[in-house]
Amino acid sequence: MTAPTSAARTAARLAAVQALYQMEVSGATTAEVMTDFIAGKLPRETEAVYTECPGDPELFKVLIEKAVERQATLDRAIARKLSSGWRLERLDAVARAILRAGAAELEQRRDIPTAVVIDEYVDIAKAFFDGPEPGFVNATLDACARDLRSEDRGA
Repeated sequence: MTAPTSAARTAARLAAVQALYQMEVSGATTAEVMTDFIAGKLPRETEAVYTECPGDPELFKVLIEKAVERQATLDRAIARKLSSGWRLERLDAVARAILRAGAAELEQRRDIPTAVVIDEYVDIAKAFFDGPEPGFVNATLDACARDLRSEDRGA
């Protein structure tokens, strides 16, 4: 089996963000979004099928499963890095999905360099937002990486 390409990982990350958003707003289950991903159909509301690059199914599965399974821990890690007075719930649902997927990848996929993970999610944020959100994603994930990837973390 060959290693996934950079494009396949990028596609998996974008699909994971879309799936996490879908799960939050519609109540879709992990199994449902996995089925949609395998079928090349995310987000679910569209009839579009991805044919350019199917995405890395292993990375997608890790991101979705761990973002859900460890959501409370990841949300606390993210919330600790937000400005005073801000709560995770106040963020746009897409921004939350980006941060959760990024935090899950930082925690679970130590084989992927921190800078690569952060850059990928900043690029995803740029695809969804024209304002300050990409910079916010960058700063938040960078701060989270120090906790989630530290050798002596207690999680």
